[in-house]
Amino acid sequence: MNIVIKVDDDTKQKMIDYYKDKKREKTPPYAIFQAEEEDTIITLYESGKAMFQGTSAFVDANMWKAIKENDEEDKDSNDYLNTTSVGSDEVGTGDYFGPIVVTASLVKKEDLPFLQKLGCTDSKKLTDDKILKITPEIIKKIKYKSIVISNEEYNEKYSKENNMNKIKAIMHNKALSLLLDEVKEKLDYIIIDEFAKENRYYSYLQEIPNVVKNITFVTKAESKNMAVACSSIISRYIFIKEMDKLSDTYHIPLPKGSGMNVDKIGEELVEKYGKEVLSKVAKKNFSNTSRILKTRII
Repeated sequence: MNIVIKVDDDTKQKMIDYYKDKKREKTPPYAIFQAEEEDTIITLYESGKAMFQGTSAFVDANMWKAIKENDEEDKDSNDYLNTTSVGSDEVGTGDYFGPIVVTASLVKKEDLPFLQKLGCTDSKKLTDDKILKITPEIIKKIKYKSIVISNEEYNEKYSKENNMNKIKAIMHNKALSLLLDEVKEKLDYIIIDEFAKENRYYSYLQEIPNVVKNITFVTKAESKNMAVACSSIISRYIFIKEMDKLSDTYHIPLPKGSGMNVDKIGEELVEKYGKEVLSKVAKKNFSNTSRILKTRII
């Protein structure tokens, strides 16, 4: 099934942000990107046309058709910052090396001045040095739960049916569930930094017990809600520490991201330890693996 819709500039930017970790390597002519989510291939053209191809194309196209209406509703929504809330965020999903870390945090209204004074914001806007400095102060005051999945665990779990987003959804649900079991405060919100639309998120959890409900899904939530910002920072802190451990174990500084510098280090690791090392340090479904091994992933 092929469906084409026209989107405005605001929706184009939202699509670029939403599909940033799902882009294909090759981009068709006149396209901004081509991405893949489950059974749908999404191509966004410079003209503003968006093409959805695949068995679930109708679902994905309708999601973006409604985006303008949803945006208008969001403008009238409550301020997510000045609240008592639980928020969760993840780190490591766009990095070839290193684990995936999901953290859920509780931030009360009275915590906000302390966190703002520390400079808490989206972890992507902070240097590693800043994160290493402020996180020990944050975790003394803020209640949180973190879930870490190693590369070996990720490679064992990953499959077409058990994709990255499903793994993330299960991790978010577990972190939120563990934290909420200990929370006595009345919450204004439970917020997830949106990586999948609500219906799809809950579809990933159909076989999971104790599913957390009444979640508010917010794009760029780490810049709108302090609980999500804290979760982003704590997750990045744990990720940095785990990357340092891996680098020490294999005596090679492992870079973040998934660019060409990552391929170079991957080649060095394989030359030194054999291709089996990638199962222990990397997310093997990334296209970096085929480039590093110079062969097709089997």
